[in-house]
Amino acid sequence: MPRFLQANGLRMHVLEEGAGPLVLLLHGFPEFSGTWRHQLRALAAAGYHAVAPDQRGYGQTDRPEREDAYTQLHLVGDVIGLLDALGEAQAVVVGHDWGAPVAWNAALLRPDRIRAVAGLSVPPRPRAPGPPTEAMRRVFGDSYYQLYFQQPGVAERELEADVRGGLRRLMYCASGSATLEQRWQPVMRGALFTDMFDPGAAPAWLGEDQLDALTAVFTRTGFRGGLSWYRNHDRNWELSAPFAGLTIRQPSLFLTGDADPGYEAARPAIDALPRILPGLRRTLVLPGAGHWLGEERPDEVNAALIEFLAGL
Repeated sequence: MPRFLQANGLRMHVLEEGAGPLVLLLHGFPEFSGTWRHQLRALAAAGYHAVAPDQRGYGQTDRPEREDAYTQLHLVGDVIGLLDALGEAQAVVVGHDWGAPVAWNAALLRPDRIRAVAGLSVPPRPRAPGPPTEAMRRVFGDSYYQLYFQQPGVAERELEADVRGGLRRLMYCASGSATLEQRWQPVMRGALFTDMFDPGAAPAWLGEDQLDALTAVFTRTGFRGGLSWYRNHDRNWELSAPFAGLTIRQPSLFLTGDADPGYEAARPAIDALPRILPGLRRTLVLPGAGHWLGEERPDEVNAALIEFLAGL
């Protein structure tokens, strides 16, 4: 059931199902609240109040003009504002892709409001010794996609030139459906889509109808809101200085797929999870799953989430 809420000064669009303990589902890029359709139904059936917002800059939620209005502090503020708007003292927060850092940071900064946390695809990392974009250049060079995203207007023009075709490529090439040769490479040779394979149709796990819905969302909004999250990497690093060394102690869960294009690069952070997350209950790596876990492998993700929630 869709509705609008006022949260942290924004008009936020949410999808919600069920009644019971609150579970917030935070999407990533390039996604929207409907990305969680499988989890909304499963969590509601299991006795939970599942709520998936269009996050700041996405879908039918407000899209602030200022680029510096998309920091992690703003996004964690949106989570707390949603709890207040829903009349809830606490929630379990589940995040995927960019939604995962928001979930991890919400748990880190507001342990009084976030009673447990789960992240999909992106593990938490301690504060780096220097600005993230400097590390990206040092490790990957200037052709890393997140550095390409730093240039205002450049990625927008490419993504918005063929919204459906671009989304079709991204969804397929970052998924377990792609062969190793077709798999998306985060270090580019040219623009984002220069060498990205086009499957010609939506992958079966996504379907043409869901690709239609995703296309309609970004055709209406453009990509500036989502890309603004990337453009706050260094600002987030500066703002996080007071919280360096804090630990997420709530019960936690991490899920990923070994066919995610970012899996190998994330291995050191995944191996360090027991130290970073003292309350870690489980790390689940799904063989053959790509980046879009909740859509590619909904039954396994739903089972893991419900088992985690039941054990709280």
